[in-house]
Amino acid sequence: MSTDQQQAPVPPGRRDRKARRTREAMADAALRLALEHGPAAFAVEQVTDAADVSRRTFSRYFASREDAVLDSLRADFARINERLAARPAAEAPVAAYRAAVTAWLHDGDHPAWHRRPGMRALFALIDDEPALTAAYRRIAVAEEEQSIRLVAARLGLHPETDLRPAVAVGLGVTALHAATRTWVRDPAGDLPALIDRAFDLVAAEPPR
Repeated sequence: MSTDQQQAPVPPGRRDRKARRTREAMADAALRLALEHGPAAFAVEQVTDAADVSRRTFSRYFASREDAVLDSLRADFARINERLAARPAAEAPVAAYRAAVTAWLHDGDHPAWHRRPGMRALFALIDDEPALTAAYRRIAVAEEEQSIRLVAARLGLHPETDLRPAVAVGLGVTALHAATRTWVRDPAGDLPALIDRAFDLVAAEPPR
């Protein structure tokens, strides 16, 4: 066998799948360690040992330990944006965002927060730990900016200079975050029902 045959490049699809599995293994390990010990009580080396990767590999994927802990949430927001991008162009922006969130809630391949163990505890840590709070805000803002760009493109508007895309996305994001906040604090809360209720309130007159 020739040297070229021995060192044939990995097909892009296969390489992407391997990279995704590596990222998910590190993120899963970081989240588990944060929930078991606290987000400040474990080292990056524990993550890399658990995922069987090097520290250099970790640094290629994540800027910090907190980013790894929260990576599953980043992926959730990205999935919502994927669904938002696929909504019919004629659909009103807030309705499109609501439909995207609803599709994510019922995704059988990637369980949403109410179907994943430890998510209430993770959001409680985000509220309590300043480093996690800051990392979560960075992630949420980045994905919200992407939502604004998607809505602006749907409406044929400039995402930086026209208020309408930002206001529409802000309403949708506020509904999602308000419902999640209530769900985290109410052990009996039903996240899909709370999200539906929050979007209903957005569509109705402001409560008095």
